[in-house]
Amino acid sequence: MRTLTATWCWRLSLLAGTALLGHTLPAGAQESGDATVLGKIEVSAESDEILVQDGYVAKKDRIGTKLDTPITKIPQAVSVVTQKQIEDQKPRTLNESLGYTASANPNSFGFDTRYDAFFLRGFQAFYNGMFRDGLRQYNGPSAWFKTEPYGIEGVTILKGPASSLYGISGPGGIVNVVTKRPKDEPFHEIELLAGEHNRFQAALDASGPVNEDGTILYRFTSLGRLSETDLAGYPDDKLYLAPAVTFKPDEDTKLTILGEYSKSVTGGTAAFYNSAYGVLSNVYEGDPAWNDFDQTQGRIGYEFEHRFNDVLTVRQNLRYNAVASDIEYSGHYPDGADLKRYWGHYTETMKNFVVDNMAQFEFDTGPVRHTAVGGIDYAWSDYDAGSGISYVSVDDIKSAAVPHYGGQEMNQLGVYLHDQMEWNDLTLFTSGRYDWVDTTSTAADFTQSSQKDSAFSGRLGLSYQTGWGITPYVNYSTSFSPNIGFVFDDVTSTVGRVARPTIATQKEIGVKYEIPDYNATVSAALFDIDQKDGVVFDASTGINKQRQLDLNSRGVELEANASLDNGFSFIASYTYLRVKIERGAQFTAGKELSATPNHILSLWGHYQFENGTLEGLGLGTGVRIAGSSYGDDTNTFKNEARAFVDASLSYDFGYRNPKLEGVKLQVNAKNLFDTQKTICSAGYCYRDEGRSLFASLRYRF
Repeated sequence: MRTLTATWCWRLSLLAGTALLGHTLPAGAQESGDATVLGKIEVSAESDEILVQDGYVAKKDRIGTKLDTPITKIPQAVSVVTQKQIEDQKPRTLNESLGYTASANPNSFGFDTRYDAFFLRGFQAFYNGMFRDGLRQYNGPSAWFKTEPYGIEGVTILKGPASSLYGISGPGGIVNVVTKRPKDEPFHEIELLAGEHNRFQAALDASGPVNEDGTILYRFTSLGRLSETDLAGYPDDKLYLAPAVTFKPDEDTKLTILGEYSKSVTGGTAAFYNSAYGVLSNVYEGDPAWNDFDQTQGRIGYEFEHRFNDVLTVRQNLRYNAVASDIEYSGHYPDGADLKRYWGHYTETMKNFVVDNMAQFEFDTGPVRHTAVGGIDYAWSDYDAGSGISYVSVDDIKSAAVPHYGGQEMNQLGVYLHDQMEWNDLTLFTSGRYDWVDTTSTAADFTQSSQKDSAFSGRLGLSYQTGWGITPYVNYSTSFSPNIGFVFDDVTSTVGRVARPTIATQKEIGVKYEIPDYNATVSAALFDIDQKDGVVFDASTGINKQRQLDLNSRGVELEANASLDNGFSFIASYTYLRVKIERGAQFTAGKELSATPNHILSLWGHYQFENGTLEGLGLGTGVRIAGSSYGDDTNTFKNEARAFVDASLSYDFGYRNPKLEGVKLQVNAKNLFDTQKTICSAGYCYRDEGRSLFASLRYRF
C-alpha cells in the first residue's frame, strides 16, 4: 500500500541534490596539487539571518517582538532549540526537538509520528500555536503541516499569550520554526543515515552565492527516507525538497523566496486497543493491508525588506501552503467475547494564505530610545474533509466513495502596533492589536453557518538590565483564537456546534541571566494563565471528539543553556505545572487536566574532545523525566512517572586527518533503556515508543 516508492524517494533527492552540489564546488577544491595545510575550520549550517545563535545559546531573535532583539531583553519567557542542538540530538520530528524545552510537553499521545502534537504550559498548541518564519500556519483537524527537522535551523518558543503581535494563537504560546536560509558563504553537506527497522535516509544541503558579487544567494535542502517501524504495516517514508533564493541588490534591500515540496507516508494509526476504560491491551489497531497515511504538502512564499534610512524600514512577508491527507485506518470493537475489526477512510485538504505588512521606526523622544513596528496582516484558511467507514472488509472500504464530512473557511484581518522603549537600563514593551475574523462552517449535510468574531489583544512588559548581567522582568499579555472545527458539549452525541473563540490572559514575572565572560544563560519564570473556551480532544467514547473548557495554568520554569570554550555544552530545564479545570465535562470542575505532569525535568550534556588522545570524539547523553499525571479529567486513575535516556556518540575525522576535514560519524539512541509505559489522556490510553538506534555519516564542506 505504500505509495512513496524507493526509486522515487531516493533518485529525486539524490540526483537533484548531487547535481546542485556538483555545480557549486569551488574550482580549487578539485586541485590535488595544493599542499597548503590549514587549521581546522568549523563550517556551520545556520544562516544567523533572523535567529542569531552560538552553539546551544540563542543570542538574538525576531519572534518575540517582530524586531531583531536580544533575547535577554524580551520581558517574556523565550526558549530556543538551536541548530547545534538539532545536529547533536538528531530529532526525527518537531515533537522530538522540543523534548528538552521547559514547559513543552510533546509526549501526551505516546508513539505517533503522524502528528507533531505538543503542549505549552499545559495548553495544546498544535492547531493555533504553529508558526513558520513568523507567519501563522494553521493545521486542519487531520491535515497538519509536518515539519522536517533537517530543513530548519532552529525553533523559537515564545511562552504564554502572544496575540498582541501575532494575532490568532493559543494561551500556552507559539512555536516558530525557522527555515534554512541562503548563506553568503559556500556551504555543502551530504549525510547518509541508517538504523533500526530498516531505516535508510539520504540528505543533501547546499548554499552560497550564485554570482561573483554575492547579490544572489541560493540554498537547496533535500531528504529522502524509507523506513519501517516496530508496528506492522506502519512506515515512516518521506521525500523533502526545499529550494530558497535571496536577492540582495544593495545593502538596504533584500528579497528571500522560500519553497517546499514534501510527500510522506506513515501509518494510518499508531493506537492499541483499549480493552477497558484506562486499560491498554497489546492488540495493535492497525491492519497492514489498510494502514497508509499519505500526505502531500507544499509552501511558497517570500520575505521582503527595504531600509529607507536610519528611521524607517519596511517588510512584507507572504506565504501560501497547502496540505492534502489521505488516511487509511482501522480499529477493533467488541462483539460478545470476541473482537471484530472496522476500516475507515478519511481525506482532508488544508490551505493557508497569510501576508504580513509592517513598518519599523527607530527614533528618540528626549532620553528615551524607541524601536517601534506597526502593521496589518491578513490570513485565509480553508479545510474540507471526507470520512467513510466499513464494517465489512478492506475491499469494501477501498471501493466505497468517501462521503463529505465537513469543512470551514476563515478570513482574518489584524492591525497591530508595538513599541520598545529604552531608557538607561529599563526597557518597556507595549503591544496592542485588534483582529476581525469571519468564519463559515459547512456540516456533513452541506448546511452552512457563519460567525464573526473580533477582539483586542495586548501585552505590557518591563525589564531592567543590571550591571551583573541579571535582567528581571514582568509582563501581562492576552490571546485570542477562533477555533477551526466543531465541538461537542456532549461527546456521546453526534450533534456538534461551531467552536467559540478561545481567550486567555497571563501574568508572568521572571529573571534572565547572561553569565559574564561565558556563553551561558539561565532563566526563571513564574506564570499564571486563565483560559476561557479552550478546545481539547475527548476520546472517552473511543472516538476523538473536540470539546471546550476553561482552564487555569500556574507554574514555575527554570532553564539553562551553555556552550563553553572547553568543548562542554549543556541544556537543563525544570517545570512545575498545575493545570486546573475551572469548567468542563461533568465531574471535572476543580480537577487537574489529564496527561499533564506536575513535574518535568530534562538534562542534556555534550562534550567534544578538542585535544589529547581522544580529540575528535564527541559524547552526549540526556534524560527526560515526566512525573506522574492523571489519566482522565475526573482524576480517577494515574499515569506512572517515566524517564527516557538519550545518547549520542560521534567522531570528527578532521581532528586527526586534515584530508578528512568535515567528515563526521555519529550514532544516536532514543530511549536507550527501552522504557515503554502507558500514557492515558482524557481516559484513552497510548503507548510510549521503545528504543531507537541509528547511525549517520556526514560530509560537510
